Amino acid sequence: MLRQLPKIDDPNVIVGTALPDDAGVYRLRADLALAQSVDVLTPVVDDPYDYGRIAAANSLSDLYAMGARPILALNVIGFPVNKLPLSIMADILRGGAEKAHEAGVVVLGGHTIDDEEPKYGLAVTGVVQPDRVISNVGAKPGDFLVLTKPLGTGTITTALKRKKAHPDHVAEAVEIMATLNAGAMESMLEVGVHACTDITGYGLLGHLHELLLASGVAAEVQVERVPIMDAAWGYAEQDIFPGGSRSNRIYLEGNKLVHWDGLDRTRQLLLCDAQTSGGLLMAVAPDKVDALVRALKARQTPAAAVIGRIIEGEAGHIYTV
Repeated sequence: MLRQLPKIDDPNVIVGTALPDDAGVYRLRADLALAQSVDVLTPVVDDPYDYGRIAAANSLSDLYAMGARPILALNVIGFPVNKLPLSIMADILRGGAEKAHEAGVVVLGGHTIDDEEPKYGLAVTGVVQPDRVISNVGAKPGDFLVLTKPLGTGTITTALKRKKAHPDHVAEAVEIMATLNAGAMESMLEVGVHACTDITGYGLLGHLHELLLASGVAAEVQVERVPIMDAAWGYAEQDIFPGGSRSNRIYLEGNKLVHWDGLDRTRQLLLCDAQTSGGLLMAVAPDKVDALVRALKARQTPAAAVIGRIIEGEAGHIYTV
């Protein structure tokens, strides 16, 4: 689809639509660039305030993945004004506003449309030094892969939609999804990484595939080291997975992009778990990985897991070990 759009030829565009990166970046001057992104979600939880917090954290994550500091945002909201009380929309916006405030982001306003289903997110603008932009291009053979949030939120929120989720499990998933990736970004800027992306709807393996393809490399994923929420296992064993997780697996399997090495279907689907506001996945040099893990732990990110390595091989291919 993107190939149908006019080609961007502005020399100040550092990151555009040529590669599937997390945000666009535009150079204003030699020491300053703008990073921009927009992301909108349908509800993933029942509580409107929590939905607003999660949607805002998810929108901000795209800039954090680029190493950019978000500073401004606009609300984008669709709401069925004749079906639901406006107090629900107020709670959604309050959740988003409080999460933006936590991030040091000013919400300047926004746009609302009458829609059949609630939708909410932020259009976000941030700043970054042009020579410090972190994209999903640049992973090198030998790099370690580090993940900053556990997987499983997609499976738990799907269990919630089916009215099978325990409230404690939902509460845990909500707090993970609502956690900003600011500390993860600060850690990778402090230490220095080669590439980064955030984990959202394509799941860990889908977003890893994009990073590998853009970087022209392959990867090994050590399955036992991938953090997965304990609660997700019980629902996974009941075959409760988001439709997106199944689509992710079908795409990777159909294109022979993942070499499972006998991995069972349940674990395959959890590795493809469609996340909302997931963690950052970073490719970091071997001599910096310990410092990165220490920095992440010092900032109390939900996870600081070394889950695999970048290897030479066919671009975009993943081997589970």
